[in-house]
Amino acid sequence: MLQSSADDHRDGPATFLFLQGLASPFFTELGEKLVARGHTVRRINFSTGDWLFWRLPCDNYRGSFENWSAYVSDYMARHGVTDLILFGDCRPYHVAATQAAEPLGIRLHAFEEGYLRPNWITCELGGVNGHSSLPKSADEIRRIARRLPQPGRAMPSTGDMARRSLWDVAYNIANIGFPYFFPNFRSHRPTHIAVEYAGWIKKFVRRAHTRREALRLNEAYTAVGVDYFLLPLQLDSDYQIRVHSPFLGVEGFMDRTIASFAAHSQAPMRLLIKLHPLDSGLINWRKYARHSAKRHGVNDRLDIIDGGDLPSLIAGSRGVVLVNSTVGMLSLELGRPTLATGSAIYNLPGLTHQGGLNTFWTAPVAPDDGLMADFRRIVLHRTQVNGGFFSPAAITRAVAGVIPRLEATLPAAALAAAAASRSSESEPQQWSPVY
Repeated sequence: MLQSSADDHRDGPATFLFLQGLASPFFTELGEKLVARGHTVRRINFSTGDWLFWRLPCDNYRGSFENWSAYVSDYMARHGVTDLILFGDCRPYHVAATQAAEPLGIRLHAFEEGYLRPNWITCELGGVNGHSSLPKSADEIRRIARRLPQPGRAMPSTGDMARRSLWDVAYNIANIGFPYFFPNFRSHRPTHIAVEYAGWIKKFVRRAHTRREALRLNEAYTAVGVDYFLLPLQLDSDYQIRVHSPFLGVEGFMDRTIASFAAHSQAPMRLLIKLHPLDSGLINWRKYARHSAKRHGVNDRLDIIDGGDLPSLIAGSRGVVLVNSTVGMLSLELGRPTLATGSAIYNLPGLTHQGGLNTFWTAPVAPDDGLMADFRRIVLHRTQVNGGFFSPAAITRAVAGVIPRLEATLPAAALAAAAASRSSESEPQQWSPVY
């Protein structure tokens, strides 16, 4: 019955249902442009912060998470939803919505920060990261790339860290200050935001010292010509770690890597651990790294940097070992041997080292430059949009690039209906909020 209800709307304009995005007006601006193009747009908020960053009409889900799956399935069928838009496909609310959308034939458009950094965001049909449909073999990559034109240059689209922080604070203050509007909402973050902000305050107080230390270490490594491998850490809360890797957290990955480095590398080779720039400082990764290095007997060959210039550190390294960070794409673009221990779009024969962690320290395999160029071309054409989420200019550019990408997935009937809607003076969208 639900399938036929959704199908009844297929001859009309597409109906885009927006779920959670970032603390950014990006989704609102995208929704406004879709409406202006003649499409129907709906939105379900889960929290006061969601409501704060959405300017169009919306529905508010105040029920329990246990009832969410049934609610969203019925909602999508009743309102003829054809396309689902969300940021990150592993948040619990999004996983349930995606599962409910599949039997209804609803297209999933998942957004993430760019596979390529900077200047890009990810907009991928069907899922992102470990759920991506990007090709998985060298032959398929070369075959597809031959049919694609050379991508154009990206316009610079740097983010505004101060604005990003302000929007994040506004989003979370709205949730903390007005919880009674959405009493059953539970954030996907594993740590309460107040605790996380406490870590950021402590980190901010030490910022000047941390920057000086990072600059000194960066200069020492690049100027003296140290022989080293680079280990860039990811956020412990990242779904890339929690869902798309064999590790329970960053600590397990770091300890396993240090143990392998100790057993299979030769002095004076060093291991440089780089902390993630958005790490809140709640977990003392320096302490964990030092404890592991002492236990495995390589404390005198390990350094830790919080900052520094990532491209120069990658370029000067013997190789990069990581779980599945987007740093891997940059490393491969720079031609450095790269080992990914988790599920990553680029973890393919011909690109990453396939011989296992223990062989990486003595015989790291560099990527095939031609294959990497072909893979990058496919990634750009299929998944990347020039722009960003955290400055007005970057958002405007991103929205302009996303619209044709979304419309390219729509059937001809939906595009024709949208064009007819644009050319006539139609009534405003009618909303019946469901609580």
